[in-house]
Amino acid sequence: MTWIRVAPFDDDEALQRARAAQQALYPPEYAQPTHPHHTPADGIVASHSLIPEALHHSFAAFGALMAPDLPLTRRQHEMITTVVSATNRCQY
Repeated sequence: MTWIRVAPFDDDEALQRARAAQQALYPPEYAQPTHPHHTPADGIVASHSLIPEALHHSFAAFGALMAPDLPLTRRQHEMITTVVSATNRCQY
């Protein structure tokens, strides 16, 4: 869960469009949360909800790096993310 104020995704049409555009860039297997108890208000995407345009642009680069035609698998993405997060002492 984020530690900052977040806007509910259902309350703002611009926010809904930004989130949909962000999700469209990710591989299909990323549509399912890794932890079923997580809600849309949890996590890093929600932390950008107060500025919908920033949400889209912040995650568009990440989405391009996750393109399915690139050689890394989700398992490899998660392994890299785990090592970087552990190095940075971050829970993500």
